[in-house]
Amino acid sequence: MVKVMFVCHGNICRSPMAQSIFSHLVKEKNLDSYFQIDSSATSREEISNPPHYGTINILKKNNIELIEHKAYQITKDIAKEYDYLICMDKNNIYNLKKIIDKSDYNKISLLLSYSDINRDIRDPWYTNNFIETYDDIYLGCTNLLNFIIKKGL
Repeated sequence: MVKVMFVCHGNICRSPMAQSIFSHLVKEKNLDSYFQIDSSATSREEISNPPHYGTINILKKNNIELIEHKAYQITKDIAKEYDYLICMDKNNIYNLKKIIDKSDYNKISLLLSYSDINRDIRDPWYTNNFIETYDDIYLGCTNLLNFIIKKGL
């Protein structure tokens, strides 16, 4: 079982979008039984809130099922359970390192580092550009899945 945790600041925009897109891609390849996929926040600001309506709308528009989710903050114990801690931007990495044990730092990466574009995914909470965020996350998730498959399940 490959365990993938997507991480962003509040866990209402980017990380639940990534969780839903990655789950969709995994399902398309009939690999559901090989993965455990979740998303979480580095902050406590949105705890228990559902995904942002912009995330819900862009997923619906692209025929991707929204994974039912309530925002929660990652803990060091939760992080230990996962093989991949996939962050949306460098600030997420910085904040995640304040929460988890140093022994788990090797699990951390930026989602777009699996593509030819090694940069942050902008937060649509601020940009209101859910299309750009969706495109970046879809690209990152596709390449992450291909990386994991090549590495071997």
